[in-house]
Amino acid sequence: MSTTQPLYPLRFKPIFRRYLWGGRRLGEVLGKAIGPEADYAESWEIVDHGEDQSVVVAGSLEGATLHDLVTKRGGELLGKHHPQSRFPLLFKFLDAQQTLSVQVHPDDARAAKLTPPDYGKTEAWYVIDAQPDSLIFAGLKRGFDRDTLARELHRGTAEMCLHRFEPTSGDCVLLPAGLIHAIGAGLLVAEIQQSSDTTYRLFDWNRVGPDGKPRQLHLDLGLEAVDDRLGPGEARVPSATNQPECVQLAACDKFVLNRWQFTAPITIGGDDRCHILAVVGGSALLDGDPTGKPVPFGGTAILPAACGAVKITPVGEATVLDATLP
Repeated sequence: MSTTQPLYPLRFKPIFRRYLWGGRRLGEVLGKAIGPEADYAESWEIVDHGEDQSVVVAGSLEGATLHDLVTKRGGELLGKHHPQSRFPLLFKFLDAQQTLSVQVHPDDARAAKLTPPDYGKTEAWYVIDAQPDSLIFAGLKRGFDRDTLARELHRGTAEMCLHRFEPTSGDCVLLPAGLIHAIGAGLLVAEIQQSSDTTYRLFDWNRVGPDGKPRQLHLDLGLEAVDDRLGPGEARVPSATNQPECVQLAACDKFVLNRWQFTAPITIGGDDRCHILAVVGGSALLDGDPTGKPVPFGGTAILPAACGAVKITPVGEATVLDATLP
């Protein structure tokens, strides 16, 4: 890979995942080039995790994987967060036509002991669309603990332990590793997370899979990973930043997630950080983008740290999620 060409705003080819709980909104709402099937569940937009690799789709770096960039141009890509063994964050969209299984993810210490080792998985969800009566399940109800959860899991009545709320479009919920959770039917969600694919399924609502059999559960590993000190998860109240167009939705030791809403050009970057951008309203043109086209609703890009402050021009009005390392 040549290092003579400066880095520029990077667009990638999404990787699709089809699961029994998926639907058609990745294509019909977000404009993804999905096939004819009715079970498109996830669009992995930014990923560097083993064989799952985002591939650049335009410019002099077309065809390069995200891992190529981390290993060969890491200082330019990641700025103050270089070096990294791989790109540490993963961004995806999810379309839940059915309620997902109740899951938990290990923290960094537990995930490091896996074969092969992985990162833990702290994540945050941003609700793009919520159909009436849709629910988010996040954490245990107050007064419930891991022992109570274990008892009800074995009885097949784990739902009685779960805290739940009805989200609305624009809500964000932070889910630390160890917090049990599930996305409810009817939600279209953007997710930022650590670059991990380690999931323990604790409860699947007593459903059966396409083969007529219950899907595999991971009760021992999952219960071990549950942190019952975390309490219920709720939609977060956005906090102001020093930019009037920008609010902070979530911040933790793994990532920071901001939301920009603007009708005139703004700049993002110039802080020696890599920025993941996702357009969740309208569309926006990035200066230096070799496609020359606005990032559409449902589109994503990376601004390498070496790009500095990048001018972003809305087409009318735009809403953009902006995820960085802390």
